[in-house]
Amino acid sequence: MKKIMVTGALGQIGTELVIKLRSLYGADYVLATDIRKNQSVAATSGPFEILDVTDGKRMLELAKKYEVDTIMHLAAMLSAVAEAKPLVAWNVNMGGLVNALETSRELGLQMFTPSSIGAFGPSTPKDHTPQVTIERPTTMYGVNKVSGELLCDYYFTKFGVDTRGVRFPGLISYMAPPGGGTTDYAVEIYYDAVEKGRYTSFIDRGTYMDMMYMPDALQAIVQLMEADPARLKHRNAYNITAMSIEPEDLAKEIRLHLPNFKLDYAVDPVRQSIAESWPNSIDDTAAREDWGFKPSYDLEKMTTDMLGKIEQKLENKGKLAQ
Repeated sequence: MKKIMVTGALGQIGTELVIKLRSLYGADYVLATDIRKNQSVAATSGPFEILDVTDGKRMLELAKKYEVDTIMHLAAMLSAVAEAKPLVAWNVNMGGLVNALETSRELGLQMFTPSSIGAFGPSTPKDHTPQVTIERPTTMYGVNKVSGELLCDYYFTKFGVDTRGVRFPGLISYMAPPGGGTTDYAVEIYYDAVEKGRYTSFIDRGTYMDMMYMPDALQAIVQLMEADPARLKHRNAYNITAMSIEPEDLAKEIRLHLPNFKLDYAVDPVRQSIAESWPNSIDDTAAREDWGFKPSYDLEKMTTDMLGKIEQKLENKGKLAQ
């Protein structure tokens, strides 16, 4: 039975990943850690410890104390936030990763950490971006992700650490709020559609980016970590995606459920420039061939589920407030 430590467990991915891992392996076998604690299910349904990932000594102590065999290192500052505080982002994103790698090396652990489509840049092929291609990002977040990919490869080849990872597209979820990413509009649009009947997008019309519904992202992590290592030709930073969409695609699909929904634009030049430096669509053939990646949700199925879950969530909040 796996014993797993998750860093950044209260972030957008971690909030749902901890719940999934505990359902698969047992609550006591999944340690959630974050720099703060809240009253979410991820924080209260099993063991939880406060951890600043820049504190390597504390990370090692917790891994030993809970006798983990796997680290899922999610703690990071996302693209828009990282651009506002680049040096802080470097220290958190790279310092935390080095600590996770060193802990994994010292204790012989398996390790997962996500990369991102943010690792690509303006000179990367824009359509059907290959698994192996030019990575010259123009953001601090992207620089962190490319550096992380190379560092994980290094720890595998130099020290034999079983490092694995994927390049996530934009992730869409109804559970945890967005954390300062460029693709966050694709989460916000659903909430505003339900609550207000309209949304003002900070990303311009016609700006295509890869997206994925969170259940598919979580399944991909589990599937990759359980895959036969002999099949992993690339090991770190597999391209994965479910759909390539722009704001009008989301609006069109939402109107099938909420016909009066209106979409406006107030483009944020910072996040728009980041989006334009990323691919329009990526090729995930390697992940499909090496470990059987296959998403379950397309835009239609995701939209139906998102709107239903958000309506239910808001209804429950209303009941709690009464």
